[in-house]
Amino acid sequence: MPTASPATQIRRVVFVDGVRTPFGRARKDGLYAHTRADDLSVKTIRELLRRHPSLDPARIDEVAIAATTQQGDQGLTLGRTVGVLAGLPRTVPGYAIDRMCAGAMTAVTSTAATIGVGAADVVLAGGVEHMGHHPMGFDADPNPRFMSEQLVAADALNMGVTAENLHDRFPALTRERADAYGAASQAKFAAALAAGKIDPDLVPVALRDPEQGWGLATADEPPRPGTTVEAIGKLPTPFRPGGRVTAGTAAPLTDGAASCLLAAEDTAAELGLPARMRLVSFAYAGVEPEIMGIGPVPATERALSRAGLTIEDIGLFEINEAFAVQVLAFLDAYGIADDDPRVNPYGGAIAVGHPLASSGVRLMTQLARHFEEHPEVRYGLTTMCVGLGQGGTVIWENPHHADYDNGSAL
Repeated sequence: MPTASPATQIRRVVFVDGVRTPFGRARKDGLYAHTRADDLSVKTIRELLRRHPSLDPARIDEVAIAATTQQGDQGLTLGRTVGVLAGLPRTVPGYAIDRMCAGAMTAVTSTAATIGVGAADVVLAGGVEHMGHHPMGFDADPNPRFMSEQLVAADALNMGVTAENLHDRFPALTRERADAYGAASQAKFAAALAAGKIDPDLVPVALRDPEQGWGLATADEPPRPGTTVEAIGKLPTPFRPGGRVTAGTAAPLTDGAASCLLAAEDTAAELGLPARMRLVSFAYAGVEPEIMGIGPVPATERALSRAGLTIEDIGLFEINEAFAVQVLAFLDAYGIADDDPRVNPYGGAIAVGHPLASSGVRLMTQLARHFEEHPEVRYGLTTMCVGLGQGGTVIWENPHHADYDNGSAL
């Protein structure tokens, strides 16, 4: 009988770099109305390779690209097709992922786990969502048992209604707080943009309009600078008469892509690649679909527990703003003030948009930039709620911190 092989030592995984396209509004006259979803992902992959010429593309072991609605120009096994379109060697494999809003986050954690067990050294992970071409849930065919057997409430598949449900469940989450949060998100993004903190993460995208000709996307389309609490307070509540969720407190429907480069820490050093963050732990959790926005709370509890940390150890938070109420629920769960400067320093999805499966990497790329600006912060996290009742959280360590490289494992 063969003897058992020794257990594989978990390898340390680092976030090398992340980029994204400018985000466009998902409508017929939006920025990417005539641009393919897969071409948006190709732009991000090619930009990562351009920024890191020391990386031989043949060293890439995997490409994982997420999309929520995997059909048309964002179907056909995106990781493989995007890799081929981006000019990677045909020897580089790829696959597609769907965890709705946490698609890119899951692409990162899945490929990071592959690195962790020694099955890969360098990977590309990301996500794309062209909601103008593929509205959320378009052409889906939910099993009738969901309704007939009352597995979920009838409105659980409407994300706006789940946000209203969260307001109902927690009376302290008032419309006034949500309106103030929505205006603050816009203001913080505008300030970050003016300070030059957004553009370094963007890759320009060539555009072709059959009527207007060629153009170039260099800036995000969704932000509404100058938005005030008073203006948001006058907006209608589309998901419920007399409700609390408005267009000013929800992420707009958005088109865009984001990708990142991950590597084993020793491989990154070998290839001369920067280590902008180290992955510490991650976790996903399920919650009632009717209040899916609470998902980041149990996911964060699990991630903290696995890392041997507490919320007090976290110095920076990147929380996806699908809805203001969802962020506020997270903050209340941990006793964090609505205006805590550690939370979304550059604003969030309410301002810049939420192209579903791509948003996880946007959060990570921004956290990496925060780490560079704040070497005094050792740990940060990226977290998001997920449609149908889930949450996902990834905890990262700052390589710029004085105590970095203490031997802790993934």
